[in-house]
Amino acid sequence: MADKRLRLDKFLGRMGVGTRKEIRKLVKAGRVTVNGEVAGDPGMHVLAEKDRIEVDGLHIEYREFIYLMMNKPAGVVSATADRSSETVVQLLEPEHALFEPFPVGRLDKDTEGLLLLTNDGKTAHRLLSPKRRVPKRYFALVRGEVTEADVEAFRRGVVLDDGYQTLPAELSIRSSGPESETEVTVYEGKYHQVKRMFEAVGKRVVYLKRVAMGPLRLDPSLEAGEYRELTEEEVALLKGKDIAG
Repeated sequence: MADKRLRLDKFLGRMGVGTRKEIRKLVKAGRVTVNGEVAGDPGMHVLAEKDRIEVDGLHIEYREFIYLMMNKPAGVVSATADRSSETVVQLLEPEHALFEPFPVGRLDKDTEGLLLLTNDGKTAHRLLSPKRRVPKRYFALVRGEVTEADVEAFRRGVVLDDGYQTLPAELSIRSSGPESETEVTVYEGKYHQVKRMFEAVGKRVVYLKRVAMGPLRLDPSLEAGEYRELTEEEVALLKGKDIAG
């Protein structure tokens, strides 16, 4: 693989050092070095993954990809842009937004929970590929008494309102009554799937939260709207050959 060559100002901009104008001033002031030599031209090309680039003596380490775990709040759209609603990307700090991450898959606007954002298209594609059947686990508060008959129906796969029969899913009952607490694991990503599956057995979801996706588990310390970068171990799990959890 060829070494990634970038203009110095573009490299520093991508790493969040400043705007192109600010970076030009830093270079002009002699505050930027490349492999120990003062950089004289912000347009010079550097080897992003090999050259040692410092600003005021601080090593600026290059990274191409970013991986973020968000506890998505209700009322926010899983998209990079929307005409009428706030998006998950708008919740990001500038140092993360500059990598231009996008949500991996979608959570409904009123659904909360685990959402992965990244600019790594290859890993995103693997997670979303229908062939891989990556599991997605949800906590669902359901209006109506969920029974063992419903568990069996989910295990077989239910027929949705458009005639589509879902893949087998796992339904576990935490509590059952006029409102039932459940956990559901599905292996595909049809539109409003969990809600429609419960509708197919005569129930209605009143609250839905995704708690896991593939090998990732929602960090319980993240409040709604908060996010953090994945740990090295979590990234390694995502990039593993078997990401089905």
